[in-house]
Amino acid sequence: MSRWPRSVYGVGNEPDPRFSMANERTFLAWLRTSLALMAAGVGFAALGPVGNALDLAVAVALLVTGVACSLSALQHWIACERAMRLGQPLPSPWMAAVLGVGLAVTGVLAAVLVITR
Repeated sequence: MSRWPRSVYGVGNEPDPRFSMANERTFLAWLRTSLALMAAGVGFAALGPVGNALDLAVAVALLVTGVACSLSALQHWIACERAMRLGQPLPSPWMAAVLGVGLAVTGVLAAVLVITR
């Protein structure tokens, strides 16, 4: 049976299924977070206050943070699965920093928006 991606499943030994399932659950949790951020960006653009560049900046910051979170979640899932198969240490969760910085920027933009209204 051939599984995709080969860069993950074509190396090392099959890890304990519990660890692979935990890795998958973490990946799905990050995807839910990504989806929520993107939905907030679309919702803010569609239903929020409209009229200036700062409104658009908040919506775009939410969307970009959501996209970055989803892409980094996939990369982290692949890196963790490969590490488990190869008996290597798990990589650090750098996507938490991406999310933290993205949300900090969005929060500052939203605060400026609230203050200037």
